[in-house]
Amino acid sequence: MASGNEFMDTVLGLGLVYWGRKALDLPTRLPTWDRWLVRAWQPAAVIIVLGIVVGGPVVGWFDDLFMAAVLAVGAAVGWQLRAYRPAFWVGVALAPYAAYMLLGVLLRLTGSNPVRDFDGGGNLEGVLVFWTGSLFFLARSQHKTLAAEAQRRLTAEQEQRRIESQNHTLEYEVNQRTAALAQQTNALRTTLQELQTTQSQLIQAEKMASLGELTAGVAHEIQNPLNFVNNFAEVSTELLEELAEERARPTRDLGLEAELLADLQQNIQKITHHGQRAASIVRGMLEHSRQSTGERTLTDLNALCDEYLRLAYHGLRAKDKTFNATLNTDLAPELPLVEAVSQDLGRVLLNLFTNAFYAVRQRQQAGEPGYAPTVRVRTKHAGDEVMVQVQDNGTGIAAEVQQQIFQPFFTTKPAGEGTGLGLSLSHDIVTKGHGGTLEVASQPGAGTTFTLRLPV
Repeated sequence: MASGNEFMDTVLGLGLVYWGRKALDLPTRLPTWDRWLVRAWQPAAVIIVLGIVVGGPVVGWFDDLFMAAVLAVGAAVGWQLRAYRPAFWVGVALAPYAAYMLLGVLLRLTGSNPVRDFDGGGNLEGVLVFWTGSLFFLARSQHKTLAAEAQRRLTAEQEQRRIESQNHTLEYEVNQRTAALAQQTNALRTTLQELQTTQSQLIQAEKMASLGELTAGVAHEIQNPLNFVNNFAEVSTELLEELAEERARPTRDLGLEAELLADLQQNIQKITHHGQRAASIVRGMLEHSRQSTGERTLTDLNALCDEYLRLAYHGLRAKDKTFNATLNTDLAPELPLVEAVSQDLGRVLLNLFTNAFYAVRQRQQAGEPGYAPTVRVRTKHAGDEVMVQVQDNGTGIAAEVQQQIFQPFFTTKPAGEGTGLGLSLSHDIVTKGHGGTLEVASQPGAGTTFTLRLPV
């Protein structure tokens, strides 16, 4: 029977195989070699059994050969893994013990083993075993460190792939959102174009409505002088016929002829006066029908207020012969001229007067007992500005409506009677075009006052 020292190298070889596989990560890096090394326990078991049962030098040879085979395989594996850092330390760990074993095999061929004789206590071999184990531990630690680094790299790569996947997803979603926003933008652009077209049509309708009111006022205003001209022309024709008859008589009445001539002269003067009045109205109508150039001129607000007050009143009377109202004018006698576009201010005043007459007419039609429709215009010079107030005692405007009264397309009139652009355009003309202000104050059931202020 052999002692345990006879096959200690075999046990050590098995340990080297086990720890070497772990340190060098052979299952992953060299799976084919690893499968063969796993089976190394089979010859080792045979050697151990022979050592226990048979013993003797034959077993020692088998023991040394097994250990040499393990070292040789380790050298081959280390060469294949030379680029792997732990393989270097495994090689450094095995080199001294391999030299020790090689020297023992060579000396055994001579029939003696001075190395083992010298190391009778096993101290040198123990030191070598300790050396090998320590460096195997170092290689194992490096393997764990490298594995941890590899795991971190793998985690980082996975995180990078996850981020790239999220970026692709976000890019796709952004593209989808961009396409949706582009579609919405196109739809909004189309809607805006439709609104602009509608706005242009409504503005044109408002202009036509204002022109209609102005035309009606002018027609009513010009009708009076034309009636006078026609009437005096007919009377003058009759006078001329009487004068011709008188002159054809054998006995002429010179007194009657003189009286007829005096009447003719008076009629011709009246025809001339009313003809000039009609001509002035036509000239004014032509002036106000011209397109505004935007050029400012010195404007007499008193004359402008008086003219457009009458035009607005007669324009409404041309539509409703039964309507009558009291017109009060309180015009400052020394009101300074203001630089303004008279055509634009005329549109503003016409709109304010028209709204005032509409309000008093609505209250009159309500059948309120003792009600007398009244519209008042007042001008005043205060400091560096002039003020125009248009006041009526009509239906009034509710507080919540006053906040929206100057908004485009807002109207309190029934459908078909207003576009909601008159006061909005008037506000823009006064504030943006002339640097003034246009304010409203009203009490439902009592009346409304619009106050227009312009810088001098």
